[in-house]
Amino acid sequence: MPLRFFLVCVLLVVIQPGNAHQQKSAITRILFNSNSGNLEIMHRFFVHDAEHAAGLILGEEQDLLESVESRELFSSYVINRFAVTIDNAATPLQLDYVGAEVDGQYLWVYQEIALPADVKGLTIVQVALHDVWPDQSNLVNIERAGQVYSLEFVNPTAEQHIELQQNSAAD
Repeated sequence: MPLRFFLVCVLLVVIQPGNAHQQKSAITRILFNSNSGNLEIMHRFFVHDAEHAAGLILGEEQDLLESVESRELFSSYVINRFAVTIDNAATPLQLDYVGAEVDGQYLWVYQEIALPADVKGLTIVQVALHDVWPDQSNLVNIERAGQVYSLEFVNPTAEQHIELQQNSAAD
């Protein structure tokens, strides 16, 4: 009997519900790239989380690994829940969508815009997946001239502002 009980316990641990593997976290990297002359934005989601969320959001199962259309739909969702405003401007930057790709267990969504001059501060909104999971955490790392600034977005945080050190020649 103890062996049977042990095997049942092992089986229960191995065969968990699909949502048990959800990480409910994402990372966005904002890079001031002086080589390309662009402000580059890279959103990274776990594919498993993104597929599950996309199915809930769009009302039908999505295959982000195999379907370009599914990746485009999820990318559109992400883009509509992310914004960057420079130096307390009235409107967010109009970021260009570059594309999306799957790399291992991650789905990447890329955006960019010509590098704005002399940026002193950023106001950022990153609420992707907050409407799906209230405990979703989105980390945003801003990289500029060797400095890394980090902001964490958890519900109900929708917007945060950060002051950046002045540009240097290395920027």
